Amino acid sequence: MLLRLRLLVGSLLGGTLLLALLCLGAQNLEVRPQLSLGFGRSAPLPTGFIVGVALVLGVISGGASAALLLPGRPPANEG
Repeated sequence: MLLRLRLLVGSLLGGTLLLALLCLGAQNLEVRPQLSLGFGRSAPLPTGFIVGVALVLGVISGGASAALLLPGRPPANEG
């Protein structure tokens, strides 16, 4: 259980740090395309920011799935 919690917290902290660095790096970019979402358009965002958010979401979801799919201990034999 402790290993699962450590994996989950580590992936969340790593994703948060990546997102903070991404936000700092995307401040002064000139080219800002808009995304067509089907029901409207997004705010103008730098392309690197869009790709970076996808990377951060992948890190968080990958760490969370690794933590949740980690095999647990076998049940104790009450013999």
